This record gives sequence, structure tokens and C-alpha cells, in this order.
Amino acid sequence: MLAALLCADQGYRVNTATLPPRPGPARIALLGVLQILSWGGSFYLLGVLADPIAHDTGWSHQWVLGGASIGLLVASLLSPRVGRLIARVGGRKVIAAHGLIMAVGLAMMALAPNLAVYLLAWVVLGAAMATGLYDALFTSLGATYGMQARPIIVGVTLISGFCTTVIWPLLALMVHLLGWRGTCGAFAVLVLVALFPLYRLALPEHVNAPAHQRAEQGAGEPLAPSIYWVMTALFAIAAALMTCISIVLLTVLQARGHSLASAIALAALVGPAQVLCRVIDLALKRQAPLFTALLSSGMTAIGLLVVEFVPSLVAWGLVCYGAGNGLRAIVKSTLPLVVVRPADYAVVSGRMARPALLAQAVAPIACGYLISTLGSEAMIHMLAAMALLAFGLCLWLARLIAQRQALHGQAAV
Repeated sequence: MLAALLCADQGYRVNTATLPPRPGPARIALLGVLQILSWGGSFYLLGVLADPIAHDTGWSHQWVLGGASIGLLVASLLSPRVGRLIARVGGRKVIAAHGLIMAVGLAMMALAPNLAVYLLAWVVLGAAMATGLYDALFTSLGATYGMQARPIIVGVTLISGFCTTVIWPLLALMVHLLGWRGTCGAFAVLVLVALFPLYRLALPEHVNAPAHQRAEQGAGEPLAPSIYWVMTALFAIAAALMTCISIVLLTVLQARGHSLASAIALAALVGPAQVLCRVIDLALKRQAPLFTALLSSGMTAIGLLVVEFVPSLVAWGLVCYGAGNGLRAIVKSTLPLVVVRPADYAVVSGRMARPALLAQAVAPIACGYLISTLGSEAMIHMLAAMALLAFGLCLWLARLIAQRQALHGQAAV
């Protein structure tokens, strides 16, 4: 039963006759570019601006970086409400408004006269992250198109996967020319004139399903609490793992004896591996999210175990990790469609996003504490253990879903 479930196409379907037209390649590419701007103006902003802000203002570097944690905390608190809002009015309005919210947050940061206003700007940017990053966009696409959203999501991640490649050099150039305050102000103008109108162009209008279709969508079994919590824990651990590695990878590699240049070169392997696995996934045109989830968590675990125990093969370990992590965004947006009714998808996805965002908010603090108290080797052990735990949860989830499908089969007979 489990083997058949892994190989078969899975997920609740939506009535294609009532769907708005799916975005073509041009609009998918546009969504990918807009996501680069969305992530660059929020989640990845301090990758370049943290040092200039701390140097110019004299504010503690820890507090400057803490702004991002505050933003992620706010995003986690708002994510369930955003899911309900998307279910009610559609993703087009919510995600377009994200551009306005982000512009306000960046403008506040540019004008911040003190640390309190700077941190308040991150509260606003947290609201922007909740309403416009992957969670909101993919929830909107999944609620609209069901499993047919998968190739759209993969296409968006192919483009947006180059975010840091594009955004960090752009931000560095802007800081050099305008200073950090000028950069925040200019980026605020950019997202204001780009995100609001272009998201409205790229995303379809919200279409209320007819009453008979809503009844059909709501006719299935409710989501079992065991499946919900295992899936939520899996997403939270995977999100924390990704955040931890993005923060400590260079530190860990240098502690293992690599020079800074060598560590950067090795870390650079992760990005192409992420993109390559998404290209392969798009080419295969499979609709088997559970298999993809096991592949993602398994490759991530194997990659980090190689990094930990086989230092001579660290490059291959990072490629394997990158491939597994590259599938993570696809898994997070499509795996719930295996067990969640289309009518409930946006609300359930919003609820599942909260623990993952909380884990990402706590991860920088936890990583810093672990490295400072127990050292880099303890950090490597922790990363590998988290990856193994995620793979174990994925296996458990597959078993729970197989049992659920078996019960449905018996009920049908």
C-alpha cells in the first residue's frame, strides 16, 4: 500500500472547468522575479546591510540582526490570519498589498532615528513577509489550482532560487553609492512601483467556487490531528535546518580547516544543486508529493551525514544537501494537498507556517549559543541529528497517510 501511494499521483483535485487560466511561462517568470524583490527587501536584506547599519549607527550588531528575528516572529504570528484572508478574498489582493507594506517598512528603516524605530520597522517587514513570501504565494496558488499548481511553484522557485546571486551584489552596489539609508529608501520606492501592480498583473482574480463545488470540496474526511502535527513538525525542522545552515555553514567549514575562500567555494555548490533538482523535478512532471518529501528529507540527511563523517567528500555532501533542500519549498506547498481538502488548504497552510517561521526566528540565536558554548563540531552533530529526525518524521508521515488511504479504501468498499 505504501509503495503504491509513493509512486502514484496524489492529492485532492479541483474542478478544472471553474479554474482561472493558469499563468503562462512569462507570468511564472515574472512571479519569480517579484519573489526575488520580496525576499531581497526583507529576509535577505541584512546579509549586506547589517554591518553598515551597525557601523554607522553604533547600535549593537546583535540587535541589528535581531531585527530579522523580530520580523520572522511577527510573520509567524500573522501567518494563520493571512491563510484565512487568502481563503476569503484570494491571494491576488493579499500578495499585492504585501508590496505596500514592505515599502512602508523599508521607508521606516531608512528614516529610523533610533534603535526602537528600526526594530518597529522590522515589525512592519514581518507583516510584509507573512503576506508575500513563499508561504503566502504558494498557498494562494495551491488553493486556486490544487495539484495543478505544482509546475507553477517549481517554475517560480527556479527563478527565485537566484535571489542572493542577484540581490546581494545589487544591495552592495547600492550601499556603496547611496549608503544604507539611501539603499532602504531606494528599495522602498522600487518595491512600491513594482510589487503592487505587477503581482496584480501576474496573479488571477479570486473566483468564488459555486455552492455545489464548495460542498464537494468539503465532503472529505477532516485532517487527522496526527497527520497535521507530524507534517507541521517536519516543516518546522526543515525550515530551522535551512536557516541554521545558511548562518553557520562558512563558520563550520572554516572550523574544519578550510580557508575562507575554500569555504565560500564549497558553500556555492548548494545553490546550483537546488536549481538543478528543481529543473529535473519540472521535467519529470510527477505529481507525487509524498515521494518528493521522502527524497528531499533523505537527500538532506545523507548530505549532512557525509559532511559530518566523510570530510574528504564534503563537496558531494553539500551537493546532496542542496538537492534535498531545493525540493523543500515544493514539498511544503504540495504535500498538504495530499490530505487537505481544497476548501481548507489556505487556512491549514497558514496554520502550518507559524511553527516553521518561529523555528526560523529562533534558529540564529540557538546557533550562536551552541557554537559559543560547545563549538562548531557540536553544531555539525546537531545539524545531522536534525536532518535524521526530519527523515524519520517523513517516514512516519508516509505510514500515517498510507493508513488513512487504507481506511478510505475499506470505507469505499
